[in-house]
Amino acid sequence: MSRRILKYLMFFGVVGLLLSGPALAADKYPSRLITIVAPFSPGGTADLHCRAIAPSLEKILKQSVVVINKTGAGGAVGAAYVASKKPDGYTILLALTFISYMPSVDKLFNRPPTFTREQFVPIGLMSKDPAIMVVQSSSPYKCVADLVADAKKRPGKIKYSSAGFYSTLHVAMEMFMKSAGIKMTHVPFRGGNPATMALLGGHVDTLAIPPSVVAGQVKAGKLRVLAVWSDKRIAAHPDKPTLRELGYDAEFYVWAGLFARKGTPPEALKVIREAYGKAAKTKAFKSAMKNIRTPPVYLNAEDLQKFWDKDAENLDSLIKFIGKVQ
Repeated sequence: MSRRILKYLMFFGVVGLLLSGPALAADKYPSRLITIVAPFSPGGTADLHCRAIAPSLEKILKQSVVVINKTGAGGAVGAAYVASKKPDGYTILLALTFISYMPSVDKLFNRPPTFTREQFVPIGLMSKDPAIMVVQSSSPYKCVADLVADAKKRPGKIKYSSAGFYSTLHVAMEMFMKSAGIKMTHVPFRGGNPATMALLGGHVDTLAIPPSVVAGQVKAGKLRVLAVWSDKRIAAHPDKPTLRELGYDAEFYVWAGLFARKGTPPEALKVIREAYGKAAKTKAFKSAMKNIRTPPVYLNAEDLQKFWDKDAENLDSLIKFIGKVQ
């Protein structure tokens, strides 16, 4: 009897392995399409970064990688969308600086958080670009001093556009106004591209924007760069001063990083992190970043977490200064 039972057990064990094998293989990450969410409109910084990295990730992971845009609330809509998805590694977020401070904005309004930092884990940093201040080439403002002098004469009359309330572009300009002791009128849009179009169309007077987004317009002579929100001059505009050089306590970076939902299986996280590490070193990715005039800055997940923690701490006080706006 014992031999007969043993034979039955061996038979069904082999059958079980044969049946489960394909299922286990199908579940190996990634086994289907991966979506990268850009939380701002097409043509903006987040969107350009997504489309720069997607092809390289696709080749390494051997799965389709698509980009979708989920805009609104300064990036919070896109982050909330990813936070609502199953933590399986198939929906990841391309976040900008907003992911550091948007929870502080929700706290400011005493409202349930749209998302929390704790809902995400880092994959890797892609870039760390300072904002630049631009005006139309026909603008009377030839330098920052011209703009500040006029703003002091006409408080609230100068208009600036942004990608929405509490977007990185809004926060950067608020930082400058705080240091300069001036007040300008904020005109929010749903993304960096429409904010730029508003400046080009003469609907606003100035804009804080990453260099990559307006590189073409600057090169074509349609826009003029006045200054840079960085600790030192940048290669893209070596002749333009930093705001710190001009005496303003204003340094702000529009950084971009990839994030996954917290709770994503460790195996999937390991795969996507390693894939991004390889993708960030490819000629294709570096070429794509060069095309959008954004120097790539790579940090692995651990180092990005440290950078992110410090960034969130620093920007919390600025959000409190800005206060409630809507």
